[in-house]
Amino acid sequence: DPSVLRGAFVGHTDAVWGLVYSGAHQRLLSCSADGTVRLWKATEVAPALNVFNDNQAEAFTVGSKQSSSGIVFPRANIMPWIITVANIRSFRGNFSSSCQINRVISHPTLPISITAHEDRHIKFYDNNTGKLIHSMVAHLDAVTSLAVDPNGLYLMSGSHDCSIRLWNLESKTCIQEFTAHRKKFDESIHDVAFHPSKCYIASAGADALAKVFV
Repeated sequence: DPSVLRGAFVGHTDAVWGLVYSGAHQRLLSCSADGTVRLWKATEVAPALNVFNDNQAEAFTVGSKQSSSGIVFPRANIMPWIITVANIRSFRGNFSSSCQINRVISHPTLPISITAHEDRHIKFYDNNTGKLIHSMVAHLDAVTSLAVDPNGLYLMSGSHDCSIRLWNLESKTCIQEFTAHRKKFDESIHDVAFHPSKCYIASAGADALAKVFV
């Protein structure tokens, strides 16, 4: 509908994989397969306020040319962090060519980052030390998406094996599993999310469907 289209934010040169918006700061953050993260002023159609990439000392690389990858941070603290962005910690692990990282999220209350991998693993890192604190084979195919509930008790993961799995974060055990989307071109689930206040979860798949579950 042209009446609600404000305009296009132009700058990325490849697919845009992820967006996060801060209503408090009226800022939009995007990550792309072109290897950049861009910060935009959401109230104006204008060039990006900042561009972060692996050619800058204070930057990092995100994105994937093969899956809907991205970086997801809690909305409450993303803007103070990104405005003063710096390479404050590198996470160390046994990475290989088959260990493509498809998603990175931050726990809402604990100093933990969680990564989803092409080799079926989910890994947990200590933000204070950068060390790997737990690794587990979580699915039968690539893990594509992650989300933590607002209370920080449960982790939800989506995979190209067509399943969504719910994990108890304390015990790292799967407490629920169900099939959500069918496969299309060897891909299935591209994203998962918790509702911020209600008992709903949502998923988006390669089958062109978005689903909401109770």
